[in-house]
Amino acid sequence: MSAPGPTRVFAVSIALLFCLSNTAEAQISRLKKAAANAAERETANQVDRMVTEAVQCAFDDPRCVEEAEKSGKPVVLIDSEGRVITDDEGRPVTDPAKAGAQAGGGGGAAVGAPTKPGEGVWANYDFVPGEKVLYVDDFSSDRVGDFPQRLEWASGNMEIVEWEGQRLLRATGSRSQFAILIAGGVPEQFTLEFVIHDPGTQQGTRVITGEAPSNISNYEGNHFNFGNWRGSGIWGARHPLSTIQDLSIRERLVTARVMVDGAYAKAFMDETRIANAPRVDLERSDRITFVLSGKPDQPIYLGQIRLAAGGRDLYDKLAAEGRVATQGILFATDSDAIQPESTPTLREIGEMMEAHTDLVLLIEGHTDAEGDDAHNQDLSERRARSVVRFLVEEYGIDGDRLAAAGFGESNPVGDNATPEGRQQNRRVELVVQ
Repeated sequence: MSAPGPTRVFAVSIALLFCLSNTAEAQISRLKKAAANAAERETANQVDRMVTEAVQCAFDDPRCVEEAEKSGKPVVLIDSEGRVITDDEGRPVTDPAKAGAQAGGGGGAAVGAPTKPGEGVWANYDFVPGEKVLYVDDFSSDRVGDFPQRLEWASGNMEIVEWEGQRLLRATGSRSQFAILIAGGVPEQFTLEFVIHDPGTQQGTRVITGEAPSNISNYEGNHFNFGNWRGSGIWGARHPLSTIQDLSIRERLVTARVMVDGAYAKAFMDETRIANAPRVDLERSDRITFVLSGKPDQPIYLGQIRLAAGGRDLYDKLAAEGRVATQGILFATDSDAIQPESTPTLREIGEMMEAHTDLVLLIEGHTDAEGDDAHNQDLSERRARSVVRFLVEEYGIDGDRLAAAGFGESNPVGDNATPEGRQQNRRVELVVQ
């Protein structure tokens, strides 16, 4: 047998080098992947250790951050839902300003919106939630995959899912309908709040203060719409009455709000007022109906529903009864940091005290019965003091005209066994002295 020629030897050598090169590249790729996985695991472990050992503070609660730093303890910042705020690499954000921007990404104010009451876009925000809670539901008592047991199903394909860190109703069928039944009917004054995400369906989500026909196109009454391609706000039968184009609903969860006082109706998405109609005829019935135009590839997500009846101005109630409870002063979860949505109520109190210089008030904080008694007592006291401090600092009210007291869970006005009762118990009361 003759020896292989130079050409054949060269070809075999090249093939061998190519195989060795591929093998080396594969080994390097595996090593890089293993190193990356190890780094990710180490980062996750570091994050877990940091969160476990740190003090958790609301991102808009500078006093909590300052006290933790003085004690030498690490701090992690949480959003209004109690979730740790992280950066793109999954590490906790420790800068309150950056955390505020991160926290604006879903189910609340727009990214970059000021977090202090009365500032920036919140200066003209005038939504005030009704004080008598009629219905509240976060689907926490329902099973994932089910339809919410407290809502009345009418048609369509809807189920509860875990999405964006909370339980939401997902609608994947066009003209999916459900209703909130209201004993005594829809009041003349009411507010409705819920979170919603619509990725870009044309028809959006209709909210009707009555019963919708099986073919929603036949509905002739005025109603609210969130996510319609022609504008969100207040609609007539087939045309917009007071709307704007706001595409934030396509990008993230937003908070939709409706405020009705007789024939006067307003609608909001987060801090933006999207409709203002002083004379709009809305049907009154025993229900509020939602019609969601979702699709399998464009599901609509909706949840965190709160319906409440409205009432008279704070001063009218104080003059008549000597005390008034308000649901309009909101705080970050488990914190005394006042949320910017509190702007209208705080403005009303501040201007009321400016106009009535002889008025002296006790500010009372109250909680529900969830959690530890001592913790709730402390939280209610801190929240009452926070309201007093805001009125003194922002409105220049003489501190001698204001006092603060906390009562924790000791003075309930609602049944702590129901979500509506617990919501009613989480309140601030003003008492004439």
